[in-house]
Amino acid sequence: MQNRMAAIPSAAPAVAPRLVPHSGSLQPIIGAMNASMTDGTQVLVLQHLNEDGPGHLGQWLDEQGVRWQVRCTEAGEAYPASVKGIKGLAVLGGAWSANDDRPSLRQAEALIREADALGIPVLGHCLGGQLMARAFGGRVETLAQPEIGWHPIHHNGSATARAWLGEAPDATVYQWHHDSFVDLPPGAELIASSLACAHQAFALRQHLAMQFHIEITPAKIADWLARPGAAYGPAVRAHPDSVQAPEAMRAATALHQPGSEALARRIYEAWRSRWAR
Repeated sequence: MQNRMAAIPSAAPAVAPRLVPHSGSLQPIIGAMNASMTDGTQVLVLQHLNEDGPGHLGQWLDEQGVRWQVRCTEAGEAYPASVKGIKGLAVLGGAWSANDDRPSLRQAEALIREADALGIPVLGHCLGGQLMARAFGGRVETLAQPEIGWHPIHHNGSATARAWLGEAPDATVYQWHHDSFVDLPPGAELIASSLACAHQAFALRQHLAMQFHIEITPAKIADWLARPGAAYGPAVRAHPDSVQAPEAMRAATALHQPGSEALARRIYEAWRSRWAR
């Protein structure tokens, strides 16, 4: 959903050199950026908009010594024709709707389906999770109210939920969305929900789709609050139960960021355990 910014073209002229958020700070993009998928890259990260980079996912991949690429369609970087040869695919969020008529979104869905056919685990964050739902036969719609800020989710205690999210059934995670996957793909297992959004995460075969932003960093939140989009102020007033005001969000970030990063590590490690050896 276009929550944070006005409509943005699906591609912009390439910028070189480009800086993207890694580990909550600006670092040069890795040298493998424009290489093919045959160069030993282990993980491909699909980024839609400049404002929604890898964040904590990038930090975790660096800490693990994983060779990875990120490609951002708004920066004019083409997604590869195939994901053959990689071990994991991650799809990030963004202020677009998964239902937008954008070629890059349909290409992302095609790569998700190819990854599934090749046995490559896919991890979707917010918009990325919605694209996974669409790619596998689910449905994405706009909810009755947006969900913005730090909010609790609850997992159902199933073996699948515990494998991905840990034994603790409750967690507080960061949200910024209005759309969600309202119908799950055939065979998918719903594993987490929240008060405002019944479908917070689903698992399907080796994949996990999340509605929340487990890759979030304080730097990303600060960037988004600096340019929240015209809809944010009215949403704070209309939906105070599900949309946090800036002051409350900043205070909640200091409180909940450590737990979010711990859960992120759990999720990312579960994802990595499914990569081909």
